Amino acid sequence: MWGIIATWRMAVEGISKASQVLAEGGDAGDAIEIAVREVEDFPYYKSVGYGGLPNEEMEVELDAAFMDGDTLDIGAVAAIKDYANPVSIARRLSKEKVNNLLVGEGAEKFAHKEGFERKNMLTDRAKIHYRNRVKEVQALEIKPYSGHDTVGMVCLDTHGKMTSATSTSGLFMKKAGRVGDSPISGSGFYVDSKVGGASATGLGEDVMKGCVAYEIVRLMKDGMHPQAACEKAVNMFDLELKERRGQAGDMSLVAMNNKGEWGVATNIEGFSFAVATADQEPIVYLTENKDGKCIHTVASQEWLDNYMATRTAPLELSLIHI
Repeated sequence: MWGIIATWRMAVEGISKASQVLAEGGDAGDAIEIAVREVEDFPYYKSVGYGGLPNEEMEVELDAAFMDGDTLDIGAVAAIKDYANPVSIARRLSKEKVNNLLVGEGAEKFAHKEGFERKNMLTDRAKIHYRNRVKEVQALEIKPYSGHDTVGMVCLDTHGKMTSATSTSGLFMKKAGRVGDSPISGSGFYVDSKVGGASATGLGEDVMKGCVAYEIVRLMKDGMHPQAACEKAVNMFDLELKERRGQAGDMSLVAMNNKGEWGVATNIEGFSFAVATADQEPIVYLTENKDGKCIHTVASQEWLDNYMATRTAPLELSLIHI
């Protein structure tokens, strides 16, 4: 058995490429890196990699992580600028005995030393998004923060090895140096080949208030199916945040166990995810949380077409006058 599951529709092309690797007996580490890089390289996805939306200083800062479920090795980068494919840098860091999580200038120095590709990650399209949002914030008094769609994945290969990985540009117009849950073990991701793995997307500041990814793996270790584990962990933490703080930020998690069984839970409307296994071609699903139970529906072709049309549509500077 092999399988791979990922947050959001944007991952389906990546997991399709990874599926080919896995079907041929390839390594879960290679497969998940290929899948995440595919998302990072596509300029129309504005929350990951090249084309990711910038911080308040109009600089693109990226977070990413990689974990090996066999060895529990972890590598991560945070607030790294001007380097393509941060997931690959994170994977390289996972092979180090120490210094596994590097931030900002330290991450950039490591990437340079290791020969990773230096690249201006701020696109003209992202600049238009930024300038339009500045006008909207000033004229309409709306909050600047939006666009926190992390790509997070869990992967299982035919040898029983499991991996997890994340990549994101974080909150749109965030403070310089802000780091969310994506590179934080236990919150943004966790995987153990003896059990399974989980990965998160959502408002990092709230996801980090609990180790939800780790909790899902723990519940699977206790015998829960991934779907039940996801629902229990997400629903309980969502309730906990609302009881303590009056509200809970966006939170969605995907999981897969070492049998290739998978689960997904969310506290928002419109969450999409992509999954492929030895028994299932790559499919995009939409999830709805109904009274604590998450119902998954295959995305229609109309929905898929609209998704891409919306994200690739031409952009123009806003006519809002300040």
